[in-house]
Amino acid sequence: MLARFAVVFTALSGLAFAANWSLKATPQTVVVGNYSATNTPVLTIKSGDTVEIQTVSGNSGTLRRIGVAEKDIPPALIAIEKEVKDRGPGGHILTGPVFIEGAEPGDTLEVHIERITLPLPYAYNSFRVNSGFLPEDFPHAASKMIPLDLARNVAKFAPNIEIPLRPFFGSVGIAPPPDAGRINSAPPGMHAGNLDNKELIAGTTLYIPVYVTGALFQVGDGHAGQGDGEVDITAMETSLDGSFRFVVRKDLHLKWPRAETPATYIVMGMNEDLTLATKQAVREMIDFLATEKGLTRDDAYMLTSVAADFAITQLVDGNKGVHGMIKKSLDVQPK
Repeated sequence: MLARFAVVFTALSGLAFAANWSLKATPQTVVVGNYSATNTPVLTIKSGDTVEIQTVSGNSGTLRRIGVAEKDIPPALIAIEKEVKDRGPGGHILTGPVFIEGAEPGDTLEVHIERITLPLPYAYNSFRVNSGFLPEDFPHAASKMIPLDLARNVAKFAPNIEIPLRPFFGSVGIAPPPDAGRINSAPPGMHAGNLDNKELIAGTTLYIPVYVTGALFQVGDGHAGQGDGEVDITAMETSLDGSFRFVVRKDLHLKWPRAETPATYIVMGMNEDLTLATKQAVREMIDFLATEKGLTRDDAYMLTSVAADFAITQLVDGNKGVHGMIKKSLDVQPK
């Protein structure tokens, strides 16, 4: 398996080097349906290294039913379905885990999402029987193929409806604390995981508190685009390839995942109760402004009210998600 990894060394300084790795999605390099401290790493890297990671999403039966030609179904997806027997309790196909040397409990894993590529000319959206945010209104199941015009960077939802492509990985996470056991890949949490945060596109950075040695990074659930809320339980589901650079932060100690884009800082809240998820996100914003920017807590609370924006990340993954964003252009400084 390790023979698959192409390594290119790039000088960072006179003595330090970072490696570029390639990790393909195969039956031997994926976890299906869970995050766990006991999952076996498939690749070991150092802080500062970059990994090109292939992911696959969905299932071949759904793809065939919505009209995807056999030649357009990723062979890796079919192989994983046939060969991976240890799966669950969730359904996401997650490439990894990647073990990052030096990462220890109490550290923060800084994940730079450097590139995301759409390898397929289609995505799909579907909802199951009694699923999504409105199961009482939609007690049946439905699926829809959505062709992707990669040259024009749009999804062709209908002849008169085109949606700009904005690919991101729905699930980006690490192992939870060992005492959490093997957790379902669907609900997001302190380990990040199935955040379904559409802001985490190429060029953004995710910060995740580390709970086990090596962090054990996994990624999957590719989306060509999504609306905040993801109300019917899926986005524009598709396979994605991505480039990730990992940095172990010994100087940053977080309670919950955070992120940043070139223009904004992002905090997150997750809870089965939407109000409690929102309160958590607001508290995270106050803590960020007080701890990282030096504001008093009173000023941080007031600035959060007048300048931060809070949005529903998703409503359908068990733990509901809320994220708060504040612009870097404010150049927040203490008095």
